[in-house]
Amino acid sequence: MRICMVTTFFGAQSFGGDAAYVERLAGALARRGHEVHVAHCVDAFESVRGKHPLRPFEPPPGVTVHPLKSKAGILSPIATQVTGRPYFKAEALKALLDDVKTDVVHFHNISLVGGPAVLEMGSHAVRIMTAHEHWLICPMHLLWKYDRRRCEKQECVKCSLAGKRPPQAWRSTGLIDRSLRQLDALVFPSRHALEEHRARGIGAPLVHLPYFLPDDWSGGIEDEEPVPTERPYVAAAGRLVRMKGFQRLIPLMRYLPEVDLRIAGTGPYESRLRSLAKGLPNVKFEGLLGREGLARLFHGARAVVVPSLFPETFGYVVLEAFSVRTPVIVDVEGGALYENGVGSGGGLGYRNDAELLWSIRRLVHDDELREELSHAGFSRRINEWSEAAHLDRYFELIAGIRAGRASKGPHLAAIGKTRAHPDVPAETPQTARAD
Repeated sequence: MRICMVTTFFGAQSFGGDAAYVERLAGALARRGHEVHVAHCVDAFESVRGKHPLRPFEPPPGVTVHPLKSKAGILSPIATQVTGRPYFKAEALKALLDDVKTDVVHFHNISLVGGPAVLEMGSHAVRIMTAHEHWLICPMHLLWKYDRRRCEKQECVKCSLAGKRPPQAWRSTGLIDRSLRQLDALVFPSRHALEEHRARGIGAPLVHLPYFLPDDWSGGIEDEEPVPTERPYVAAAGRLVRMKGFQRLIPLMRYLPEVDLRIAGTGPYESRLRSLAKGLPNVKFEGLLGREGLARLFHGARAVVVPSLFPETFGYVVLEAFSVRTPVIVDVEGGALYENGVGSGGGLGYRNDAELLWSIRRLVHDDELREELSHAGFSRRINEWSEAAHLDRYFELIAGIRAGRASKGPHLAAIGKTRAHPDVPAETPQTARAD
């Protein structure tokens, strides 16, 4: 098949779980002989990167990257933000997606590369979209209000202005609903994210399909003994921004002098976090790590702490920790983090600082508990969160959509939101269910 993907950030010009998933999916599809094209917006990355470095990246064989760059520069993503349309990128995207040889168009983070109007392209192909963030229901993407707290009540205009985002008047025109009707499936990496969107009125055919890791992501170190360290440590990783919650975790380390905290990542909040860590010799910043470095950091940790303050849609850090047999500690209000980190049996949840400290101490000192959680998390990683399981469900979703079209029977988009597509077996991605 010829599969075309559209996303805002990708490859060297990227950060975040959405770009990681697109890269991993593109590589997995190419390894199975499919022709994969990925279009992304260089202008968007340059407009928001700040001091974030370019990532080392080499496209795998079979993956063709289309870096979209306009002479308008930063005006291009701004135009898309304001109008909800591809604008300066429309011609290039149309040529790629409307090509009759394209079998599947898979949209990802389209916020700055095309807006909702890009969903109307590629009308002859199977069209799916993965909602990696809450952008469809939140102009700020994260349900994180005024850069201070979770969104409990919609005040989108005020929040956008406070966040210094251009106005998005198109959100009140019905453009999102009209564009979503062009999709065959709207995919979510967690049930929590799916239900959040359904509760806020998203009426597209909703499908649950969790993330995965490539089979070789950990390099096989999960079967090795961790490299000995002088002191036990817990790890944390992610872009260093306020909503990731590292500022909550760092001060607590003064109460754990026998344990180190090692943080991987970089970002605009780094200077503030380093200031918080002054006088705490057990807090160490590892910088931006590649796959191998991150895997080894997690492998040697007693636990990986994910202190996000906003509702994540999956939390790739959880899966990466599980892949090297390391349990996690997550905020129970962290959206999909609780679903995947605690619901999987692979981690502990906390509601307040006292519970967070208690959880860290338990996993540092209780070998039996740590082994139990490690086994449960790793089991999820090698089964339903494996590359093979993900691709099986991915292809069955596509086959089900095609079968529905060919039979001229009920199309997936017309199926009720409470049962699976009739052409998709029970163990494949399903539309939202009451369970």
